[in-house]
Amino acid sequence: MEVLTPAVAVGSRTGLEHDESKNQHTAQEKLPPSPPATDDNCSTSDDDGVDIPLPPPTTIPTKTLDIDLKTPDSHVPRDPRLIRLTGVHPFNVEAPLTALFDEGFLTSPELFYVRNHGAVPQVRDEDIPDWELSVEGLVENPIKITLRELMTEYEQVTCPITLVCAGNRRKEQNMVRKSKGFSWGAAGLSTALFTGVIMSEVIKKAKPKRKAKYVCMEGADLLPNGFYGTSVKLNWVMDENRGFMLSYKMNGEMLRPDHGKPLRVVIPGQIGGRSVKWLKKLIVTEAPSDNWYHIYDNRVLPTMVSPEESANNSKWWTDERYAIYDLSPNSATCYPQHDEQLCLTNAPETYRAKGYAYSGGGRRITRVEISLDKGATWRLANVEYAEDRYREVEKDLFGGRLDMSWRETCFCWCFWSIDLSTADLATSKDIFVRAMDESMNVQPRDMYWSVLGMMNNPWFRVTITREGEFLRFEHPTQPALIPGGWMERVKKAGGNLANGFWGEKLEGEASVAPSAEPVKEISMVKEDLKKAITIDELRKHDGAEQPWFVVNGEVYNGTDFLEGHPGGAQSIISAAGLDCTEEFMAIHSETAKAMMPTYHIGSLDEAAKSALSAGDVEAVQSTGDSELFLHSKAWKKAILHGKKIVSWDTRIFTYKLEHAEQRLGLPVGQHLMVRLKDPATRETIIRSYTPISEINDKGFMDMLVKVYFADKGVAGGKMSMAMDSLPIGHFIEMKGPIGKFEYLGRGRCLVQNKERKIKSFVMICGGSGITPIYQVFRAVIRDPEDTTQCTVFDGNRLVEDILCKEDLDQLEAGNQHRCKVLHTLTKANDEWTGLRGRITGQLVQANCTRDDDTLILLCGPEEMEKSMHQALLEQGWKDEQLMFF
Repeated sequence: MEVLTPAVAVGSRTGLEHDESKNQHTAQEKLPPSPPATDDNCSTSDDDGVDIPLPPPTTIPTKTLDIDLKTPDSHVPRDPRLIRLTGVHPFNVEAPLTALFDEGFLTSPELFYVRNHGAVPQVRDEDIPDWELSVEGLVENPIKITLRELMTEYEQVTCPITLVCAGNRRKEQNMVRKSKGFSWGAAGLSTALFTGVIMSEVIKKAKPKRKAKYVCMEGADLLPNGFYGTSVKLNWVMDENRGFMLSYKMNGEMLRPDHGKPLRVVIPGQIGGRSVKWLKKLIVTEAPSDNWYHIYDNRVLPTMVSPEESANNSKWWTDERYAIYDLSPNSATCYPQHDEQLCLTNAPETYRAKGYAYSGGGRRITRVEISLDKGATWRLANVEYAEDRYREVEKDLFGGRLDMSWRETCFCWCFWSIDLSTADLATSKDIFVRAMDESMNVQPRDMYWSVLGMMNNPWFRVTITREGEFLRFEHPTQPALIPGGWMERVKKAGGNLANGFWGEKLEGEASVAPSAEPVKEISMVKEDLKKAITIDELRKHDGAEQPWFVVNGEVYNGTDFLEGHPGGAQSIISAAGLDCTEEFMAIHSETAKAMMPTYHIGSLDEAAKSALSAGDVEAVQSTGDSELFLHSKAWKKAILHGKKIVSWDTRIFTYKLEHAEQRLGLPVGQHLMVRLKDPATRETIIRSYTPISEINDKGFMDMLVKVYFADKGVAGGKMSMAMDSLPIGHFIEMKGPIGKFEYLGRGRCLVQNKERKIKSFVMICGGSGITPIYQVFRAVIRDPEDTTQCTVFDGNRLVEDILCKEDLDQLEAGNQHRCKVLHTLTKANDEWTGLRGRITGQLVQANCTRDDDTLILLCGPEEMEKSMHQALLEQGWKDEQLMFF
């Protein structure tokens, strides 16, 4: 049986940015010695010959990734394979599902999932032994204990534990309806051997008082709403069968920064949000925690509560009935992988499907069932309980006592497998998996949508599509903003994912009505003009003097556009003597097209059309070895080299130029044209963009793009969605530079090719309009000899919509005498301390003095630009002082 997997080798250890030897373990003061390192990621035998799983080979990252260098986590080395779910910062990640599963029962720290709410506290190795934990509140004997004391004065234990984020599989809920949470895939869980102290032993020493009912926990991670904290019931903590731990080791090495270095809580069987990292306080109380993060996170609100209702009525959040503690039964299929293909030609009779399952509260998974007929009948899978092998031994492991023989609770995931008939797969449409635990709790058939998107555990469905002699398998979703999955495909096709039949169209459902009569095509020519124009005539007008250009074989005189064109004179000059049909039709509105007959001067003859096409090819070929990439009259191909997810709708695309020493060639204040074909419709799309990379960078160029996704009947942005869907290695085409403004430096500007000297900039932008503003702002502030004053007004809806914020703030820091950056939000949350509302003329007037030596740069939504234009004119600013990007 031939199995074809996706092109990327998921889980490969090649290409990592570190090369340390495997199985390194960090030695700390008074840390009990670890057993010798082993390259066997399956098991080891004890004296009685019992095999127990040991950690997989591990390589400790030592280099901070480039993406983290400008964040508060610049001190944290990380594995580049991890999939970022919330942009660059804070760090919330999961491993590729196949890589996670292939590591086996235990997960290496570098692939262990991470849920961080903010910056990772920085703890020096030499300070670890003196890390202090306090136990306070309703106790007779409040204590403070150092990690050194915790490691030497209490019994040390080691235990395998699976931690699971309450948001695991949330992407599926977000496909049905966007929740308030970010999009976890099915890899929001991991398993490790944790070493530390039983939590109840520390609580006993503090002697809880009679009314004590809860243990509140608080970490060292300072967040916008205080330190992260939560609580659990005291009687749970005191029940040793539940296994609550204070842990400082993970798989035999000290905790790494993202996992709570140097001390964390580990609570088996409950959601990961209760296992507080960077632990500083245990507070015994009579009531549940009043910490902001305990109240407004990790809850499953009733399904009828909308995001709007939950935001307007706090009673939903303060009702402790909706707080999540124990996990529910859940499962997922790991093989077949997403997009795996199975060749039916000469295939063996069976295919082995595999995956994981888990439950909460110490309950054992008692069965995993598979269906190939949408739940009409079920087949029992084999279940492997690797956790049970630890129960058969009693020994010291990683400095802690491994003794689980007395404990019947189950703390870990299990792996399931089943051999399915290839013939059955070939006639089936999908594979379903569901799990049941020992309390007879079973995964539900249908999704329970809730406002935070947590605890998603309906049957896990993998679709099967017959494509000739191949079967192609699709998982429900891919994590974060990675495209793919049958849910995305069904939704794009107009299917209702909440119809109870996984979005499949039901008999009798109405078809989408065809559109009304087509829009009449706008004529762009003078109907009675029959003048033929030769290639020689066209080439006489290929410069700044009387520039002619061609659209759909028709010739137009662009001279009258040189003064007032929004793209500046250069955009017309760059098109002079060329066929610019694609870019003109892709960019211009119906209004602009209706104006074109006025400038129509004739039609190209057939010989001119052929010569013009051949000339375009020659122009491209003649620029391949040039120092600068951009060419004003030729489209150049740049290769998509990398994609960084900044937020749910924002990307940084890195493009590779023609050679390593080549610069882009874009002056400050100008932009370039991007051309590509829509992957679905093959329609040519052209838009203007301003890169964010440095002007003298060589070999590569970075472009910050806000992706406007289709939503609730809104079509979305053709270019941004097309760019986001392109695979690594695909090309886009660029041409430029264009624009009517250029910043020469130290107050010198070119406006419509005329030099002006200014003393200050007022920069007004909204959303992705920050990119050209940022380019000019950076050029001013980076030059210590430039005395030009800058005031930046940046308007957005939400905090997460603010682009380039850290870069802007860094430029402002230490340069307050030269600049000021003001962010204002229209939908700010409660913890936002900045400005609120839209950018208005009053806001500008309150922060800027009108001066003839000031130039105002504007870039943002059309509505914002229009309203600000009117407001600034009313304040006495002149049109020649306003520059619209």
